[in-house]
Amino acid sequence: MATTLLEIINLTKVFHLHILGEKTIQALPGVSLTLAPGEFLAISGPSGTGKSSLLKCIYRTYLPTQGQIWYTSREYGPLDLAQAHPQLLIQLRRREIGYASQFLQVIPRVSSLDIVAAPLLGQNGVSLDAARQQAAAMLARLRIPAQLFEAYPATFSGGEQQRLNIARAAISRPRLLLLDEPTASLDREAAADVVQLLRELKEGGTAILGIFHHLEQVAGIVDRVYEMPARGADHDASA
Repeated sequence: MATTLLEIINLTKVFHLHILGEKTIQALPGVSLTLAPGEFLAISGPSGTGKSSLLKCIYRTYLPTQGQIWYTSREYGPLDLAQAHPQLLIQLRRREIGYASQFLQVIPRVSSLDIVAAPLLGQNGVSLDAARQQAAAMLARLRIPAQLFEAYPATFSGGEQQRLNIARAAISRPRLLLLDEPTASLDREAAADVVQLLRELKEGGTAILGIFHHLEQVAGIVDRVYEMPARGADHDASA
């Protein structure tokens, strides 16, 4: 894998707690890593070392404090996601970067079928009917019952919501897929379905960066494991 799709250089995230006398918390302590197309990199480390914060900085849910996130876009070429304009980030999320967070966050009163179909609508030539057909197929393969396709996710179980979250992130077969504990609330069969989907995405060239509580679930498809560096102690901003 000679080409680098993602290169992270000394990435840090510090939170400033103004209501606590300007106390700061270092959520991400200087991460550097690379990821190639079709490579699966698992992130490991104890709670509190910033695993979820790393994914949120890449997706720009969080604005990094320092460091660089170089991503080679198909459409725009090399970009530093840490500095990219918000409108450009929206386009990348629609077309190239998928993200399944730990918790499903969606617009209320939108059906599960339309939630999963939405990422496809940003692609040229995909009609609403075609997008909904592909979404139905994705939901079915992740064992979401057909009677729930038109239902609202607020009525779903935790495992069903997580599978919906994964379906939405994977439906467009993104170039980069970020996963935060995607199998944590799933039973063995459902987790196996997700792993098989990830295997297919990887074989199709998707680069995957994921946090897994049980690494043995993805042992057969993970290429490398990145161990998060230990986080420094909290300190006063004035110190």
